[in-house]
Amino acid sequence: MRLLARFAEMKRKGEKIAMLTAYDAPQARAQEAAGIDAILVGDSVGVTMLGYASEREVTLADMAHHVGAVRRGAPDTFVIGDLPFATYDTVEQGLASAKALQAAGPMR
Repeated sequence: MRLLARFAEMKRKGEKIAMLTAYDAPQARAQEAAGIDAILVGDSVGVTMLGYASEREVTLADMAHHVGAVRRGAPDTFVIGDLPFATYDTVEQGLASAKALQAAGPMR
């Protein structure tokens, strides 16, 4: 069953969806092995992993790099990536940014 269809079925049954944050392949691999339903690659990666003073410093390239790493570690888990600050100021920019993250970690 495709992931989104599985989420719809879980919602229909009133089941909870478990989601954790990961920034790299080893974290993602462990979460997938544990049966986590979805993994968030948050822009908090800038402060927690990259040493930035603020999430506002995170670039689309940073996020694409980490989304790709998480996807390689968890190829069968639903991955959600944050769009960094100022990468969605217009509809067109937001769509282009979302497509860039999707391309970095495509679902199988």
